[in-house]
Order: sequence, then structure tokens, then C-alpha cells
Amino acid sequence: MKQSQRTLRFMMDGRQVDVEEPPATMTVLEYLREVAGRCGTKEGCAEGDCGACTVVLGELTPDRRSVQYRAVNSCIRFLPTLDGKELVTVESLRQSSGAAHPVQQSMIDNHASQCGFCTPGFVMSLFALYLNRSDAQRDQVIDALAGNLCRCTGYRPIIDAGLRQWSYAAPDRWSSAEAQSANHVEPLRRLLREPGRDASLQYQGFHAPRTLDELGAALEAHPGAVLLAGGTDVGLWVTKQLRELPALIYLGDIAELARIQEGPKEIWIGAAVTFTDAWPALLRRFPALEEQAARFASPPIRNSATLCGNLANGSPIGDSIPTLIALGAQIELRRGTGQRRLPLEDFYLGYQRKALAAGEFVSGVAVPAPAAGQLVASYKLSKRIDQDISAVCATFCLQLEGERLVSARLAYGGMAAIACRAAHAERALESAGWNLAGVQSAIEALAADFKPLSDMRASSDYRLRAAGALLMRFYLQSCGGGVALRTMDASLGAGT
Repeated sequence: MKQSQRTLRFMMDGRQVDVEEPPATMTVLEYLREVAGRCGTKEGCAEGDCGACTVVLGELTPDRRSVQYRAVNSCIRFLPTLDGKELVTVESLRQSSGAAHPVQQSMIDNHASQCGFCTPGFVMSLFALYLNRSDAQRDQVIDALAGNLCRCTGYRPIIDAGLRQWSYAAPDRWSSAEAQSANHVEPLRRLLREPGRDASLQYQGFHAPRTLDELGAALEAHPGAVLLAGGTDVGLWVTKQLRELPALIYLGDIAELARIQEGPKEIWIGAAVTFTDAWPALLRRFPALEEQAARFASPPIRNSATLCGNLANGSPIGDSIPTLIALGAQIELRRGTGQRRLPLEDFYLGYQRKALAAGEFVSGVAVPAPAAGQLVASYKLSKRIDQDISAVCATFCLQLEGERLVSARLAYGGMAAIACRAAHAERALESAGWNLAGVQSAIEALAADFKPLSDMRASSDYRLRAAGALLMRFYLQSCGGGVALRTMDASLGAGT
């Protein structure tokens, strides 16, 4: 086993920061405000919803030629996960001349700030956009700000600021060119090349293995440890539930788990791959998932959260679960050097119960390549368009031969204790065919598949009716909308 190191090392403002054995569950926000004295980063919700705590993380690309910068929520990101990375806060944008950074100046000039509590988070989200693009359209600015809330200024001037931030002269510090220059990137390279940097960060309560073998050994040594990936769920155990956690084993430093392998038969996504990287890979093969990709959480959450973490969590409202169940995905489980695959739908045994043997962990998920004649649709119903929990989430995958329906996979989230397929509706649809009568028969059969609960997001009756409406929507869209709608109206006796 490789040697371990006990000192967390990361870059901030061009300097290396060393922190000796920080508390395993100390958040980046806690460190900034209580240790580093950087109080520009604010605490609002402490759960990754409001964006007041947004910072930007830089990480060397695999070829180590450039740095990838992404906005994340510091309130639920644990400090030890910054090892080998670069942290950028709102204070980092200060120019040596005293001038404001273009992102900040645009906020000032467009009257985009009032109370200032949420402003640093907006600045950092726009700053990430500024570094990664040379300009942006309105929709792209809005998407970048989907994880930031403001109740003072209103969004119009903030969006205007985002659109105009590239119109200013490039700053001396933190232009996109300067951020990728040799002078800027080299200190981060040196940090990762210094003696002992290939050793894993390990001390009481925290271990970041570098290989799958080391991970397996760590789990054997600490079978009760919590596996940590993006922390967007585990972080809430600390900030909202105030739980004392057992030892943490962090997956983010294992190169094998950070890979996406695209082959002719399947796409394999490792357990450490973020949603930001996973969604584009899935969309290349399944463009019908665009709505799910765009509306899943917010950019800062997607930049930390992992696809497999969402699957392993197994929440009945985890939107990726019904999506991948419908596509016939298999979850890959590993224990020691052995591994097995299981159909994703068979992984969930009940509410928060999974088919995991002792010592097993999720190492990846395999999604079959689309087949000829496959028809896919995915929908999400929630009270807000952005960053909201689904009342009902549905993904449908049909296999057609000409006009004949061969098989149907109808998967729903938010309808039961686990996300699952609608078996009765599938059989009804396969029996009657992909036509109006078949769809209506399947909608009626949904009552045998689900007895939804009522809660603050939706009533039981609404969920059941919405589940059927989404299937009808899929049918109408697949048939060209207008023609199918007229057919349905005639069948239902519209106008009488």
C-alpha cells in the first residue's frame, strides 16, 4: 500500500495552503469564515440551495496542461476534498491596482446588488462562466445562475450584468487567458509533483485512496465507514441533521472511478464522475434526456454531485434513477477484487434498502447503447423549473419494429418508496400496442402499480393523474402532436 500523508494541501491566490489534519467534516465554508477570515463567502441555507456560499474550484485536467474551473457550494463541500486543487473566493478577484474585476464591475454598473448577502455567490457563479466562455447568450447566463437566489434586486439586472461582463478590458488577474497561463498553472503542477504527492491523504476519520485496491483495503479495515463522493447528500447529514459521522472514505482521488468509457455496446460511467461530466456523455446517445439534464439540481450541485452517488443513495426522488432504469442500466458493484453487475431496478429492495453485500460498493454504472427502433422520452414535474425536487419524474423507453411495439419500459420516481417500473402499465401497453387505446389502457393500469403518498409537493391523486398524463404526452409527441390530439379528441367525444 502506498504511503499516506496527513497534511491537506491546496492553492489559493497563487500560494500553497497547508492544513494539518483538518476535521474530516469541516466544510469549506467553515474554513473560509472561521479559520481563513474570508467572510465574503456567506452562509445562507447550509444545504446547497441558495448559492450565497458559492466558490470556484480549479483542478488540473488529466493532461495537466490546463485548469478546469467550476462553481461549487462551499457549505456542503468538506475541506479535505480540496487536496491538490485550487480554491478561488470572492476575495481572490481583488486586482493589484484596486480595480474591481469585470464580473464585479458589471454587477455595479448594472445595479445588480442591494443587500449584498447573495451578491458574492452571484459573482462567483458568473465568474466561473466568465472563465469558461468568451461570451454568453441570455439562456446560458440564466442556466449559470440557476443555483443562486436573490430576494432584493431581482434577476433582470443580474442577468444583464452576466451578459455584459465580457465587455470590459481583460483584468491583470483572473482573465481566462491569465488563468490558463504557464505562470498560473505551474504552481498547481508543482503542488501535485512535490515529494509524497502520490501518497493518499489519510488521518483519523478521513482517507482518500488513490486506487481501487487501496479503497477495497480501506473498506475491509473500516467496514462502517461512509463512502464520500460529491458530498451533496452526505454534507446535509452534518449541516442539517448535525450527525457525528464515522470515518469517511473519499472516492474523488481514484482515477479508475473518474473515467467514462464509451463503447459500441454500452457507456460506462465511474462512481466519481460528476453530473456535469456524466450528462453530456449520456446526451450524446440519448438526446431525449435533455430536460432531465438541464433541470437536475443546479450547476454548483452538478459540479460536485456524482451520478453513481445519486444511484447509491437510492432516494425515491432521485431523478437519475428512473431515467437509467428505463434505459436498462446495470449497476456495477465491487468487493475487493471481485465485481458483479445487477440490473439497476433490482438494486432497490425497499425504502433505503439496497442489494449490497457487506463490504461492497458501487464502482460504476453501465448504460446500454440505444438500439434501432428505440423511442425514449423523459419528463419532470415540479413546482419550480430550476433546482426543485420532482413531484413526479418519468422516463419511457419503447422498442419498436416498424409500428409494432416489442417492449416497453416505463419508469417513475416520486410515486413509491423506490423509483421503479410500472409493470402493470407496461403489460397493458405491450398487449394493446403503441396506439391511443394502448396508452389509455396503460394509464388505467397505473393505479395497480402505484399508491402514491400525499405531501407538500403533490397529492396522491395528482401524482397518479400526472403519471398518466406524462405517458399520454409521450404518445402525442411521438405521433406528431396535432394529428394524435385530434384523434384523441374524437375518441373522447370532444365538444359534446
